[in-house]
Amino acid sequence: MKKASGSTLERVQTRIAEALERLAPGPVRNAAPASGDAFVWEPAHGGLVAVAEVAGVPLALLKGIDASRDVLLENTRRFAEGLPANNALLWGARGMGKSSLVKAAHGAVNEKRKGAGRLVLVEIHREEIASLPVLLRMLRGSKRRFLLYCDDLSFDKDDTSYKSLKAALEGGIEGRPANVLFYATSNRRHLMPRDMMDNERATAINPGEAVEEKVSLSDRFGLWLGFHNCGQDDYLAMVDSYAAHFGLKMEHEKLHARALEWSATRGARSGRVAWQFIQDVAGELGKRI
Repeated sequence: MKKASGSTLERVQTRIAEALERLAPGPVRNAAPASGDAFVWEPAHGGLVAVAEVAGVPLALLKGIDASRDVLLENTRRFAEGLPANNALLWGARGMGKSSLVKAAHGAVNEKRKGAGRLVLVEIHREEIASLPVLLRMLRGSKRRFLLYCDDLSFDKDDTSYKSLKAALEGGIEGRPANVLFYATSNRRHLMPRDMMDNERATAINPGEAVEEKVSLSDRFGLWLGFHNCGQDDYLAMVDSYAAHFGLKMEHEKLHARALEWSATRGARSGRVAWQFIQDVAGELGKRI
């Protein structure tokens, strides 16, 4: 077999090095953004990636969650004004407006705020929780205020990244920066599956301590806001609210009958189901929403 010459080997090594460099994530920028209202935290793409427009609905369109809406909005306003506020965990039934409420509260608070006084929404994906300390160090020195938001947060067996979140929220030596608040949504009240907690009880030498280690994560959230499956009246109120907001013209009884039929085919009644129904009606009527 013929051996490669020195120059040929060097060219191959150079191409390999260049390919690896292209595949490697770029360096994370150290400075917090000076402008912009919304970002997604993506360390592999340089850090905070700007979002031109937040996908969401106005706060007034969120029906059937009045108590949670008022509490979260007030907490968010206090934080934006530099007053004490709590991290919040929005937990419960799917499709009941948890993530929509976070985005709507951010938008409502910013309606009358200008410049550096505007609250910045930063979405962090579940997979990036381990890099949360890096993000917090980046934001700590900024004069702006940041609302960090993680949608559908939960942890499975053998997943230890929840420890990074615990330390970042309260327990770390640096502590949570005063200009940062953390909101999370989850289908689980304690962010852990029940079978995982039961297994810890069954196998641990000290069952109480083993479960406490995992349940204590949710204790880092000062606000627990529960979202439950809605009844028929609340569901129809959501449908009526959407129809009125977007100017959909349909006989009231017919609209309700079709909305109930739609929910029956989905096997659920929720804000998400109501929204999907309204999109179907709007498309049928040739109305853009």
